[in-house]
Amino acid sequence: MKIRAAILEEMGRPRPYALSRPLTIAEIDLAPPGRGEVLVRITAAGLCHSDLSVINGDRPRPTPMALGHEAAGVVEDLGDGVADLAPGDRVALVFVPSCGCCAPCAEGRPALCEPAAKANGAGEMLGGGRRIARDGRPIHHHLGVSAFAEYAVVSRRSLVKVPADLPPVEAALFGCAVLTGVGAVANTARIAPGSTVAVIGLGGVGLAALLGAAACGAARIVAIDIEPEKLALAGTLGASDMVDARDPDAAERVRDLTAGGVDYAFEMAGSAKALELAWRITRRGGTTVTAGLPNPAQRLSLPPVALVAEERTLKGSYVGSCVPSRDIPRYVALYRQGRLPVDRLLGETLALDDINAAFDNLADGKARRQVIRF
Repeated sequence: MKIRAAILEEMGRPRPYALSRPLTIAEIDLAPPGRGEVLVRITAAGLCHSDLSVINGDRPRPTPMALGHEAAGVVEDLGDGVADLAPGDRVALVFVPSCGCCAPCAEGRPALCEPAAKANGAGEMLGGGRRIARDGRPIHHHLGVSAFAEYAVVSRRSLVKVPADLPPVEAALFGCAVLTGVGAVANTARIAPGSTVAVIGLGGVGLAALLGAAACGAARIVAIDIEPEKLALAGTLGASDMVDARDPDAAERVRDLTAGGVDYAFEMAGSAKALELAWRITRRGGTTVTAGLPNPAQRLSLPPVALVAEERTLKGSYVGSCVPSRDIPRYVALYRQGRLPVDRLLGETLALDDINAAFDNLADGKARRQVIRF
């Protein structure tokens, strides 16, 4: 079938993207779903920093590539072997499908699925190969989803069913921002009620982490960013203190506010400098968690002796250490109870044709979660 999609032609085009137009809105061919795959009509797709990291070259991927990985949609058709979904079902798309058989999957850590990591890096489907093409030439998939498009063929293992009455623009956030941010707090760090928390970087993932910290019972939450508007928003979402990351005394201020440092610091900015700040504001015996994805060339310098003498912990968190089929329904339930106000993260709703200018807004660090509505 013919569909419209946003295709990244090459990485590293200069800003402003509204002029250089790294993403081309093109008509492409979409193959029918193969065995274990599902055809989904995309209803909403969020713009995430992980997409921007491919556009600017921080996360190298093969091109041309159909971008987009945070999305919601409606099941349209089923490939052979898919018996637990039906046309009309509403689904959230997950950007790391899990094979269920490799060592990480067997350990209950599907975010680290080895076949999925290999397929995602190659721009292919979990089952191998590609399902999209232009003029007979294959186009690479982005993280098995490629959701900046009217339709997508994805692995059944990339889908989690959601309630039919969950608005699409909200449902989309559960596949990335909420999984990654809330999961980093609840799964990776497993914060204790009454603990102190800091979140550095208040994009969609960082704000979701803040919501997660509040839902998990953190007693004090310090929000850290360079944008005054985002700091003000954090104050309405449960942050007790707001700190400008550009302040040369930011680390000292956080330590003063928290009697020596926080129990848990979360770096969500995708920067080694931000991670160093997170480390500096973590107390003795505390835990520093990073879910940002900086350029691979960036390096971190830390005193190793502190790991021992201060019993410090530094942890990475990918997809919030989540089990999506377990955690998305849990987080949706918390949202519907009013305990996880994910809708407060939403910013502008866009058309697909506005996508290049929208990535300028994201790169500027000023936008709330922008969502393309199909």
